[in-house]
Formats: sequence, structure tokens, C-alpha cells
Amino acid sequence: ELNKLFTAQLFVRESLDLSCEEDSAGWTVKRNTTKKNMTECGDTWGDPAASSCTIFYTLPSDSGVYWCESREGATSNTVNITVTGGDVILQSPVLPVMEGAAVTLNCTTRTPSNLPADFYKDGSFIRTESTGQMTIHHVSKSDEGLYHCNISGYGQSPSSWLAVAASLTLRPSTAQLFVHESLHLSCEEDSAGWTVKRNTTTETMTECGRTWGTLTASSCRIRYTFPSDTGVYWCESREGATSNTANITVTGGDVILQSPVLPVMEGAAVTLNCTTRTPSNLPADFYKDGSFIRTESTGQMTIHHVSKSDEGLYHCNISAYGQSPPSRLAVAGELLCHLVVFCPYCISTLLLVSLWRQRSAGKRRDKQPTNFIKINWVQHYHCQSEKCLVISICSDKLSK
Repeated sequence: ELNKLFTAQLFVRESLDLSCEEDSAGWTVKRNTTKKNMTECGDTWGDPAASSCTIFYTLPSDSGVYWCESREGATSNTVNITVTGGDVILQSPVLPVMEGAAVTLNCTTRTPSNLPADFYKDGSFIRTESTGQMTIHHVSKSDEGLYHCNISGYGQSPSSWLAVAASLTLRPSTAQLFVHESLHLSCEEDSAGWTVKRNTTTETMTECGRTWGTLTASSCRIRYTFPSDTGVYWCESREGATSNTANITVTGGDVILQSPVLPVMEGAAVTLNCTTRTPSNLPADFYKDGSFIRTESTGQMTIHHVSKSDEGLYHCNISAYGQSPPSRLAVAGELLCHLVVFCPYCISTLLLVSLWRQRSAGKRRDKQPTNFIKINWVQHYHCQSEKCLVISICSDKLSK
């Protein structure tokens, strides 16, 4: 599977499009560079449009840290971007990757090629890859570090930091549980030094094994859950790094809504299951944000091709049994970069439509590049106020 990641390095004169997620009114893109700190798009750099910002022709002086910020001072995740005037870049993840995932680092020249490349981590040689691509299978915290590459006859890329975040997994993987059910939470494999923490209505930032749960290595088990176990759970390292979060509700009632505990990808199919303590397929009424949606005869409601508009607070009701607690369905933006890898030319028209829709009519259309790659990120362990920075990159080199 091709890794759906966005590159931390760009060549000069590429176009960079940064956007605070949709419905982010009042949010602006800011950055820190070696020349200026805390500058806002439109002040001395970039062209702002609503909560988006475009740099049509990047320069090395555009290298820096970018983020979204609201009027109230809340901030999104940050991204480190390096713009180089050299002939080689290392295409690597701009955001932390989840432990256990596969990560591909691509060493490439300005004119895309599959030339042999040497890969280095923290200054030490790793190996030579004949195609210029190095894949790390089942990435772990030990793979974190500063990577660069070299292509003979072309030179060396800048260095970029590969960050690895632990991933919280749950069994069962549902947002709601009945009392006395067992819950197992685990920070992904090879997560030494990570522990499970939670916030509840009675305690905050408490660690598994202190006043709740049984801790084993980087895993935690609650043998018998109670309503007091309702709360937000996450993994945290000794250094304070955090994983994704999971909202768990434990009810003493007779009905629960089994729904995804983690964000689902836009375009996927999602099934919500309304069930009683004794599993059944009874008819159930489904609601979103307090409004009735429909009745399903089997107690299961499927949303085909889920989109951001499907996000919301869902609950269900089974006649004679009662109502479930509400749970939030979160939807993560769709990733398109893997499509570009498969067929950069056949989808260029589709991508251009996406680009034109994001720009006001008649605005510098003579400078629009040929291809447009859009990546939407939702990194819950780095985002505040559920706002994240969405990045796109436009490049005229793909059309040559």
C-alpha cells in the first residue's frame, strides 16, 4: 500500500497552498521563519483567501513552521516546510506517522526519476535503494530521527525530521459500552515508555494503574467498567508526546449505539449499530444532533460514502428499551496523494477543478499550475479546538 503522506520538502518555484479546515471562519495561517516570527499570511508573504493561503512561487526564505490560529489564539497542528534551491529533495511525512504504519521515503530530483539513492539517518548511512525509495515497514519510535538522502551526480537533499506517534487502540473498538464490560486499551507495539491516561468528570490526567485499571507494559485493562469510567483516553510518553484520543461512554442503561471510536475517512462506509445488552436486531430510530433521521428495521444504519456533513452527535432509540447515550461521529478528510502517484496525468483535470473552486473568480489565474495535490489531515493528538492545517502543493514540474 502506498503511504498517503505529504512531503516536508519542496523545490524552489513550486506553489504551496495552506488551508485551515473547512468551516474555519476566523482562522488564519501563520508562520515562523529564520527572518520573521508570528507573521500572518498576507502581511509580507502569501495571498490570503478566507482561511486559506497560497504561496505561488516558493523560495528558500519560505522554509519554516506553519500553523493555523484563531482570533481567540487557539492553534492547530504545526508543519515544518523546507524549500531548497538544490537538485534533490527527500519526500517524507510532514506530520507524525502512527506507530505500526508503513512509511516510504522518496529521494527524487527536480525532474521525477527513479535513480539509485543513499539514505541516511542522524548522519549515519542506512542503505542504498536502487529505485530511490526506502520503505520502513511497521515504523516504531526507534525510527524517529533526522533523515536525508543523496543521488550520485545530483547531490544531497536537506534533512527532515521523521516523527512517530504512538497509536491508541481499543478492544472493543466502539465508543459506547455497557457497565461491567471489559475494556482493553493499548499503545501500539514497541511503545516503550508510553502509558495510558484519561480525563473523566471526577479526575484529570490520571494514569492507568494509579486509581483505575491494571497496567501491563504500555497496555491498560479495565476488567469491569462503570459509568465513572466515561471519559477521554490517550497514550502519553515520558517526554509528554501524545497519541490520538478516544471518547468512551459507559452506560447503565439498556441501549448503546455502537459507532467508530476514532475518526473515519471521508468516502468510507460507516455502520451504526443500535443494540440492547442482549444482542438483538430490533428496529431502532436514529438521530443526529437531536433530529430524527430514520427507522431501521434491523437496528443498523449505514452511511455510504461518509462526508464532513455527516459529522455530528448521534444517538438511537429502541422501543420499550430506551435511548442510547449520544456519541460523536468524526470524519477525517480524504487523502488524494496516492491517486497522483498512480496516475498524475489522468486526474489532473479533476484536481484543477478542486483548485479553481478554492480561488475567487479571476484571481491570478495566469499563474495556476498544471497539477494540484490536496491532502487533508486530521491529527487529533496535535490539534486544538478540532482545527487542523490542510496543505496542498502545486507543481509545474509534473506537467513537463
